Amino acid sequence: MSTATLIKVEEYLATSYRPDCDLVDGVLLDRNVGQKDHSKLQREVLVWFANRRRALRLAAFPEQRLLVGPGRYRVPDVCVVRLPEPEEQVFSEPPYICVEVLSPDDSFPKLQSRFDDYLEMGVANIWVLDPATRRGWYIRREGHLESLDRVLRSEDGQVSLAISELFPSDAD
Repeated sequence: MSTATLIKVEEYLATSYRPDCDLVDGVLLDRNVGQKDHSKLQREVLVWFANRRRALRLAAFPEQRLLVGPGRYRVPDVCVVRLPEPEEQVFSEPPYICVEVLSPDDSFPKLQSRFDDYLEMGVANIWVLDPATRRGWYIRREGHLESLDRVLRSEDGQVSLAISELFPSDAD
């Protein structure tokens, strides 16, 4: 849901929202977050990358603000960048991977504007994970492509993440 009040970029950047919001052309846009399944999957993605930080030379950030275009800021669920990590507080260069975790109210049509912003920014790897179905997709200009073998891979082949690794058994 968006608010009708226009927000200046300076105000957005100086304000902490809980949870953080996107800013698109002066309008604050809420993000669907806060449910346990979403949070758990987001955590598992972060841990997966943290455990491979040195080997992959990648760093993962939860809910990192991105300047995706003039007057447009997005906050992916997980943002993965190459090391050394950027010095800036709000990233302005395309991340290596943007990961979005679906919430029950999310749908691909609702998220398309977000995906378009990532693509326009030059993000090479956009992944979508659904905690309810344990499925994953790649977002490309050609469309949304499901990972039928349930392994998400970066376009350059550096990263290969089996979706099953993100769902530890309850005994763990």
